[in-house]
Amino acid sequence: MKTILPMSMMCVLILTGCQTVPERLPQAEPAPSAACYFPTGQPDQTTLPLEELTQGIEVLEAWNFELDTTDTDLGLVTASRQRDLIGYYDPYDNDFGYGRSMQVFGGFGLGRGGSGIGLGIGGGFGGGFGGGFSHQPVEVERVSLLVRDGHIRISRDIRRFDHLGDLRESYSASNDDFCQRFQTAFKQAAATLGAL
Repeated sequence: MKTILPMSMMCVLILTGCQTVPERLPQAEPAPSAACYFPTGQPDQTTLPLEELTQGIEVLEAWNFELDTTDTDLGLVTASRQRDLIGYYDPYDNDFGYGRSMQVFGGFGLGRGGSGIGLGIGGGFGGGFGGGFSHQPVEVERVSLLVRDGHIRISRDIRRFDHLGDLRESYSASNDDFCQRFQTAFKQAAATLGAL
């Protein structure tokens, strides 16, 4: 009994020594595009950027986003939109044995009294565990705008949920295409407000 305790402590110390410190802190992957940080066209301000926030909100609402939070003191707006994923295939379904494909199974055996071959075909219908109808898989797109010092920073992410409401995919989507389209729409909204 006395030799077991020091051996277990030695194993713990060895395993503790094997741990490594990460080389860098977690970061958004992929990194946000350079187009996601751009000047508003207004000189650097020390006052609240209400005009720029209003223009950003107009663009997001025109693109069918719904406002989640606004903080004028910080110059922050967060909005999201959701769409159904019709025909969405969850790449992780088959990993856990409850995929949507039709299953074919069978077997054969030999014994003293003879032999036998069996074949079965099965398919599944209906929703998740417990039966009934399930929810439609959805994609939630969330955008945050930070307006500060005459610049706008855009942060965008996309999350996909399966028919059970479980998160299946999540990734940063602050890409060049979205941010350039937002810049163009923002400048058009600024020109419209300036003309009024």
